[in-house]
Amino acid sequence: MPKFTRRSSRIATAIALPAAVVAAGLIVSTSSYAAFSSTTSNEGNTWTAGSVQLGDDDAERALFSVPDAKPGDGGSNCIAVTSTGSLASEVRLYAAPGGADGLSEHLSLIVEQGTGGGYGTCDGFTAQTMVFDGRLSAFTSAHSSFADGAATWSPSGSGSETRTFRITWQLADDAPNSAQGATAATSFVWEAQNS
Repeated sequence: MPKFTRRSSRIATAIALPAAVVAAGLIVSTSSYAAFSSTTSNEGNTWTAGSVQLGDDDAERALFSVPDAKPGDGGSNCIAVTSTGSLASEVRLYAAPGGADGLSEHLSLIVEQGTGGGYGTCDGFTAQTMVFDGRLSAFTSAHSSFADGAATWSPSGSGSETRTFRITWQLADDAPNSAQGATAATSFVWEAQNS
């Protein structure tokens, strides 16, 4: 039987230790490449906010500019309001303050919603809904913001939708002498908010 000397024993130990480290590295390296793996991904995610959009056909012109009205005078005009937003919404009508007042309690106001007609002409207008019938003063006090606005219609948001509004006014036959020279002014505001 061969005899190991001290020297051969040290050489064997010196060779065995690095050989063991290399062998362990090979085993770990091979086992890490042998694992199964799989991934999946969902790419290209984006978000876009919807819109609520209203416009009208008045080209920034007033529906009424009436000087020298006398008791019994009246008139009407139409305006087409269009929703082009992508969200379902609710449209309400209200009055924004317009300045000096003193005549509004003597002006009757009728607001109808329907189809046909447009700014400057009510030809072909067909009324479908009565929005308001009373004094201008009652309209401006009851409907002064979206929160208390008169409900008109609810666009679906699936495409362009138009409603025409016919607004009719008349100065009361019994307007008193104190109404002479008085004025009334307001802005009609249609506002949409998503529902």
